[in-house]
Amino acid sequence: MDGKIKIGTVGLGLMGSSIVTCLLAAGHQVISVVKSIDEAGPARERVLGYLNEMQQEGLLSASPAELADNLTITDSLKDLSAMPVVIESVYEDAHAKKQIYAELEKYIQPDAIIGSNTSAIPVSILQAGLNHPGRFLGIHWAEPAHITRFMEIICGDKTDPANAERIKILAEHWGKEPSVLRKDIRGFITNRIMYAMIREAFHLVDKGYATYEDVDRSLRNDLGAWITFAGPFRFMDLTGIQAYATVMEELFPELDNSAEMPVSMRKLADAGAQGVRNAHGFYPYSKASAEEWERCFTRFSFDIRKLAEKYPGNIGDRINNADNSAEE
Repeated sequence: MDGKIKIGTVGLGLMGSSIVTCLLAAGHQVISVVKSIDEAGPARERVLGYLNEMQQEGLLSASPAELADNLTITDSLKDLSAMPVVIESVYEDAHAKKQIYAELEKYIQPDAIIGSNTSAIPVSILQAGLNHPGRFLGIHWAEPAHITRFMEIICGDKTDPANAERIKILAEHWGKEPSVLRKDIRGFITNRIMYAMIREAFHLVDKGYATYEDVDRSLRNDLGAWITFAGPFRFMDLTGIQAYATVMEELFPELDNSAEMPVSMRKLADAGAQGVRNAHGFYPYSKASAEEWERCFTRFSFDIRKLAEKYPGNIGDRINNADNSAEE
């Protein structure tokens, strides 16, 4: 699939704007559909701000203003009729998403690919009832989408694997290191693993073993020190498989396996906590400190992207291949 194709998107909230920024930075012309045209001005300003950040980090070859000119914002799904790829990024509600797909199928070509930016809803549920379910798949981005190299491409029960391969090739053009899930499962890869970790983190805090600060500190300085370089399987290869096998036998039976939401999380959620967004979370924030944490996160995300590009997932294989070529 041509890396310069036009791409359609639906939804221009924070995540949708970040996705559009990534597409513009990769050189695509983009048509984005919003619920109300009143959203167009703030969304365009947000996208331009993200592009300016990318330019400051040396990640753009063209000027932010020139790239932003490739964005068209509309409130009509009909304007996506000629798009070979459409990416939906609205809030996580299966019914709302499926309504969009049903309307979208009235206008786009039968072979156009529809991708849903969902972080947990099984793709097979979302594609059920579509006229052309084989062209539908999940495209799970990480926030900020215009900075991170993460992407999961998820096949539903009826997804044509060839379409997943087409999006994988496009994702590499977008600067991603995409993973493909050949079978559908709720939460996909990273969310299933992350929430298992979060469940155990709550267990340690709620049972009095450690504080929020203790848990965060330990993970930042252990897991955070190697996870960008290697996933868990590569890390076990690097640090000794037998030791992990021994620990698993003793530790796995004692890990928390509760199916209930942690009590402390329920209290925060019921109180309306949104973390730095409303200065109410696990940690205390002033408005100023919340804004500074968000700025720090953006700077950190750019730094991690640069580190990930320096040590891509196949770096060891590339070195081996280079050695073999030299020997020949």
